[in-house]
Formats: sequence, structure tokens, C-alpha cells
Amino acid sequence: MIRVPRKKSPRPAVPGVTEEQAQEAIRVLLRWAGEDPRREGLLDTPARVVGAYRDWFAGYLSDPADYLRRTFEEVDGYDEMIVLRGIEFESHCEHHMAPIIGCAHVGYLPTNKVVGISKLARVVDGYARRFQVQEKLTAQIANCIESVLKPRGVAVVVNAVHQCMTTRGVHKRGVSMITSAMRGDFRDDARTRDEFLRFIKE
Repeated sequence: MIRVPRKKSPRPAVPGVTEEQAQEAIRVLLRWAGEDPRREGLLDTPARVVGAYRDWFAGYLSDPADYLRRTFEEVDGYDEMIVLRGIEFESHCEHHMAPIIGCAHVGYLPTNKVVGISKLARVVDGYARRFQVQEKLTAQIANCIESVLKPRGVAVVVNAVHQCMTTRGVHKRGVSMITSAMRGDFRDDARTRDEFLRFIKE
């Protein structure tokens, strides 16, 4: 049986910008850097970069809140903390377009419904796959979960390395940034907050 490779679905056209224009922008940058885009090794680079951008910035094509709208209520009254830790993500700094590589830890206290844990990871990716600053990314994840699930509390901790700091500028390696967003009981109750922080460190 011959398998036919599945075609990638094209990224919806941005008004006023064609894929060819996006590829030409890459050729301009290559010339600006001192390269010749007509060189054999670079002939397909513009198309590859545009394809990479389609993947890296897929978050603009989704509404992360949609992932949380399918919930489960048959949980026998479970109302204790739910934590998904170590959600790896890749994002890009909106100031230098450099990679941000990190992981997020997400917790919430359900009221009368829970969501599939993979959906929490999808929310992280939905916001990470956009141009970002880490503080905004952290808040967006927490705000989305709080708005849709309406839990008693939400906690998000993000730990990431910023290539705009490690590969340019001050060139400081081995440095990561930690941000947090606490909502509801996680903000108001120190014991609840401490339990979450203990869970993500274990």
C-alpha cells in the first residue's frame, strides 16, 4: 500500500501579505546580512523560514479558550488541587524575535467541573506560539483558565530562558526568568499557594 504524504494546511492569508511577499522579506534579510539568496544552499531557505513561522506562530490561528470549553462534571465531587507541571514550550520574544524556551506549571482548584489535562497544555501552547513577553504569557494563561473554568483559584509559574539575553546583548548564559500568576485561593491562602509550589518542586 502506497502512503500519500498529507499536505500541510496552508496558513490563512493575512490581508495585504502574500506568501511570496513573506519569502521576499527573508531574501531581503539574507542580502542585508551579506549573503546571496541565489546561492544554492539558500535557494529554498525563504520557503523553509516561512514554513517555520507557520509552525512557530500557529497560536494566532486559535483561541486558547476553546480548548477549555469541553469539561467533565462526573468527578464524584472532587474539588482538590489539580496540577500539570513541566509543560515545555517554545515562544519568541516580541522585542528581538529571538526564541524563549521554557516550561510552565499550571494548577487550579475546580468548582463542579474539570478539563482534560491535555487541554491545559494546549492553552500554554496557544499563547506561547505568538510573539510574547514572559510576564504577559503568564498572565494570559491564568486569565484564560480563570475566565472559562471559573475555578476557586488558578496558579501559573513559568520558567524560561530568553535567547535575546543569552545569544546577544549581555550574553549571559545559564540564566532563566521565573514569573507567576496567582488567582483566587492561590493568592488569598498562603497554605494553598505553598502546597502548589511544593508540588511543582517535587
